[in-house]
Order: sequence, then structure tokens, then C-alpha cells
Amino acid sequence: MTNYIPTIGIEVHVELKTNTKIFSNSLNGYGQMANSLTNVVDLGYPGTLPTLNKEVVNLAIKAACVLNCKIRKEMHFDRKNYFYPDNPKNFQITQGRTPIGYDGYVEIEVDGTKKKIEIEEMHIEEDTCKSTHRGDKTLLDFNRAGVPLIEIVTKPCISSSTEAKLYLEKLKELLFYTDISDCKIEEGSMRCEANVSIRKNETDPLGTKCEIKNIGSISNVGISIEKEIIRQTELLEKGETFKEQTRRYDDKLGDTVLMRIKETGNDYRYAPEPDIPFVVISDEWMNEAKNSIGVMPETMRSEYAGYGISTNNIKTLVAFKDLNDYYRSIYNKTDKVILANLLTGDILSHLNKNNIALKDTKLTDDNLISLVNMLASKKISSKQGKEILPYILESDLSFTEIIDKLGIKEVDNSALETIVTKILDENEQSVNDYKAGKDKALKYLMGQIMKETKGQANPEVVNRMLIDRLQILNKD
Repeated sequence: MTNYIPTIGIEVHVELKTNTKIFSNSLNGYGQMANSLTNVVDLGYPGTLPTLNKEVVNLAIKAACVLNCKIRKEMHFDRKNYFYPDNPKNFQITQGRTPIGYDGYVEIEVDGTKKKIEIEEMHIEEDTCKSTHRGDKTLLDFNRAGVPLIEIVTKPCISSSTEAKLYLEKLKELLFYTDISDCKIEEGSMRCEANVSIRKNETDPLGTKCEIKNIGSISNVGISIEKEIIRQTELLEKGETFKEQTRRYDDKLGDTVLMRIKETGNDYRYAPEPDIPFVVISDEWMNEAKNSIGVMPETMRSEYAGYGISTNNIKTLVAFKDLNDYYRSIYNKTDKVILANLLTGDILSHLNKNNIALKDTKLTDDNLISLVNMLASKKISSKQGKEILPYILESDLSFTEIIDKLGIKEVDNSALETIVTKILDENEQSVNDYKAGKDKALKYLMGQIMKETKGQANPEVVNRMLIDRLQILNKD
């Protein structure tokens, strides 16, 4: 079979986190009773007029910035005419001619090599209502009609399913951390479509493009692209041709399925939107939006590595924004590495086990900082830390009250040194055994010291102190 070269372009629709919809005062929310978040504007009643939500433009500016796009300072909206049941006005308000962002890129790393995925344009538009198909009937939920979207369109510059997935993961991370969208693919707030074509040689014209819709996860983007490459390859190997078409990814089949044939590349008719005036983005507005963008994940990863945090913990911190936000709110007040270890380890495990968010716990800054400080100074052991942590997460007790409740007492170094000396004096035979190279003697002496301290001493500190003293005695 001939090896064909794939060319892939990705279109992503992202719902914006606004309180109200793009052209009406209907609330913007997910999971509410069907058709409860709507009004006459969303339903396309005659005589109703759209009013542009300024926050939509503000979020779009921020998105354009993090996607390295040029920003169009003067723009207008268009009517995209089409006639589907999910579109009561028979047109969608979008930016067909003057997208707010263009000529951008997202940088990914593939097998150690950096590559820029070029973004052709990013435009603002309204969402349509949600269609649910039941047998031969289609149910329409207008809660989604009018929800603000940005559509991000790449150039046909993606060479593999791996690159496509890496691009989407990076895009999701950037938009999520900019607080533009919650990017929940499973809820439809981020939706992906892939355009796939193949050709024999780089110098050949691009092959016939097929669009894949209904892709419900980033992993399925990769699967659907691979399946489409195989399908097109098999057809060309048989000497068959095919028209440009729209397909959907069927999760149950694990394959793409034909939806419709595209007779022409241009499916829609556009006309200027007469009811919305031109939008002019001032320098002041632009700068205000740019300055509101916080620290981005790439910068954080580099910063955390400099603190000595492990690669896995960095990855986990950045992946869970609520944990990361909390980490950054207190990390300058205590040991940064131990704090990261706790958040990405025992605390995250607790959240997952109980299916709760960090905000649902009883955690306070003071209690967690006190715990980290005690661990950092080795005044308590990691085992004792694990005993304390559930109380920090589940109770209203202060750190001192938790310590008292558990009967945990600090053993200062001077008191510990006295105990170590006492145990060594009382166990001359074990000392001699250690000098003779018997490792079990060390474990025995450790056990005696921990028994004397009633388990309150930090084993790390005890071990280090004991070895130091034994080495001195060994020289005598």
C-alpha cells in the first residue's frame, strides 16, 4: 500500500464564560431545564434586535492574545444564512469577513521538536440550539441558542493525528487558564472538527478534503483522523475518487460515518448584519484586556522546575487549576516543594476518593502552612503528617487542637540527643554489633529510641542522629 501524506486542519468552537448570552440578556448556563434560559431574541421573533455583549469581545481579545493572533481593531458582524431546525432566525450572526483575530499560532512540541500550528483566523459568533435525535423525531433545546462562541480555525498545516491532539491539548490549556472558557468537551463547551485530506507527494496539490464532526474527546480526534486517513487511502488505492463530504465520528463504531456530500466548497451565503454597529477596539481596551491575563502554564512549569518540584508534580499541578491557584496563593509562605507534594499527593487523592473539589473541604491556609512548616523542620514525620491531614481537610479544628487531639508532641533535638545517648549507653552489645558490620543492630537501636520517645520523634532525624553518633563511636 502506498504511503500517503496527510494534511489536517482543525476547527474548534469554544463557548465563552459570560453571565449572559451574546445578543440577549438570557442567562448563559449549562445543565438547566430545557428551554428555560431563553427569550424572544434567542427564538428569533420578528421585530427583535440583537445587542452585543461587551464582555464577549473582551474575552475574545484575551483569547487572540494568548493565541498570538493579530487583532482587528475595527470589525463588524455578518449574517450566515442557512436553514436548519436548530437555527430559528434562518441565519447565524458571525464574523465572516472581519474576524477579530488572524495570523496566529500555537506552539507544540513533537518528539523534542517545536512546531508552530498556524491559526488562520479566530472569529466571534453565536451558538445554535442543541438538537437531540430520538428515533424519527428531533428535539430542540434553545438554552444553547445565543451562547457566545469563538471559532478558531487552523491553516492546513497539521501533519498527523499526534500533532492534532497536542495542538488541542495546548489550546485547551491556554483558554482554560485565561479563564475564557471551562473547555469541557464532554459538556460541549469545546467542540472539535477535523478536515482531512491525503496526497502522494508534498509537491502535489492538496487532496479532496473531508470534514469530521461530532468528535467528543481529544483522544477521539486522533482516532477519527487515523480512520479517515485509512479510508481515503483505501479508496485511492482502488483507483476510486470521492467528493468533498461531511462525516461524523461514531463512538460505538469507532469509525467515521457519512453525513452529507458537499457539492460545493462554499456551503453558506453571507450578508452584512445591519442591526449591529461596527465595533472599534481602542488601545486602552486592548491593553486592559492584555494586562488582565495572568501567568500562563508554560511560565509556571519553568518556575516550578526551578524550585526543584518533580516533573510529575508539576504536570499534576498545572493540570488541576484549582490546586494550582491555591498553591500560588500561599507558596511564598512556606516550603514550596513539600506544599506541592501534599497538594498533588494526599490532598488530591482525598478529593478524588470523595469526589469533591478543594473548595468543598475545611482546609485553611494557616493549618496547611503549619503542617508544611512542621514537616520542613522535621519536627514531625511524614507518617504523622498523614495522620494530621484528614483533620485539616475534614474538621474545623485549628492546627494546635489537631496536634493535641492526636497526642502528637514535638521532640526537640536537645532532648532527642539525650535519649540517643541513653540508649547507646544501655545497649553496648548492639553498638559493638554495629561496629562489626551487623546492620540489624542499627534497626534495633532505632526501635529502642522510637519506643523511648513513644513514637513522637521523626524517624529521619533519629536515623541521621544515630548514625552520626555511631560513626563517632566507631572511630574511638
